[in-house]
Amino acid sequence: MPALISRIKLHFFILPIILLMFAACQDAPDSGRVVRVADGDTITILHNDNKQEKIRLYGIDAPEKSQPFGRKARKYTSSLVFGKQVLIRTMDRDRYGRNVAWVYVGEKNINAELVKAGYAWHYRKYSNDRQLQQLEEEARNARRGLWRDAKPVPPWKYRVKKRN
Repeated sequence: MPALISRIKLHFFILPIILLMFAACQDAPDSGRVVRVADGDTITILHNDNKQEKIRLYGIDAPEKSQPFGRKARKYTSSLVFGKQVLIRTMDRDRYGRNVAWVYVGEKNINAELVKAGYAWHYRKYSNDRQLQQLEEEARNARRGLWRDAKPVPPWKYRVKKRN
């Protein structure tokens, strides 16, 4: 009986360690070279195994291409990432099957850079990130990018309006 109790204790000790290791692997960053920029908040990367993956930038929503500043947002994103090796940290998967991720070029957080430059909103419906919130307020107050417009329409409202 004492041997059985020792084994059970050992399993309760080892199992959490194994689960933590598995969780760490799931949260590990991935990387690839950016081969396409669809719009301000959607890129395609090419992994080392030659598989392409579409990535939606987490916590932000850039203007649609047909909206004011939509093309500028795409161009700015492209200037930051196109042809470059990026690190992605997946946060979620959206309804289209895309990974929703933080994207980095070196130490630079691309999601934050877009909000800071005024080419994306902090997408509060899906993120409560304080840094993105602060960067949006600063861009708005400085009237950078889309905040130069008198009444910028958030992309989520524009998409609903366009569908109807």
